Amino acid sequence: MPKNSLTPKKIKVGFDFDGVILYNPARIARPLVTFFKKKILKKKTTRFYVPKSKFARAIFQIFHWSSIFPANGIAQIKQMVKNGEIEAYLITARYDFLEPDLRHWIKKLDLEPYFKAVYLNSKNEQPHQYKERLINELGLDIFVEDNYDIVTHLNKKTKSKVLWVYNILDRWTYYQHKVPNLKIAVSRVQNHLR
Repeated sequence: MPKNSLTPKKIKVGFDFDGVILYNPARIARPLVTFFKKKILKKKTTRFYVPKSKFARAIFQIFHWSSIFPANGIAQIKQMVKNGEIEAYLITARYDFLEPDLRHWIKKLDLEPYFKAVYLNSKNEQPHQYKERLINELGLDIFVEDNYDIVTHLNKKTKSKVLWVYNILDRWTYYQHKVPNLKIAVSRVQNHLR
């Protein structure tokens, strides 16, 4: 029997950034925006707006400033990486012009040593397609995401177990792998290892 066959396989876990690693109070409005988009504008909820003008990018920048609270659970991710239990990846659909703010937070939270790679949507792809592509390319076992429309898309297009970090207005929406915050999501990952 090969020597390493008794060593447990390190699982690959991807984490979204805004709404998962950073708590964003403004995300509480997401179900309302989705309702407006779907019912009033009659648009697909997985078609995301990509800002191109300076004004639109400035508005997006201001909106992302509301991601200001590190989520409870980051220390547990770091410990699991140190223990060799998981291989962690940060996959954010933030567009290219938001990279400086992302780099600021990665440095502030001392994330770089713990994440095997950090991925930014530098080509401004549609967020759900960008995440689908990376999850499949990396062969992630688990992905933690806060956008329900992206969660449902990833469930159809990837083999990854997708944990959904919901917000208070989503609490009545059924989803099998639904968690209220990052800390509980990390506990689910730990349970997956047992």
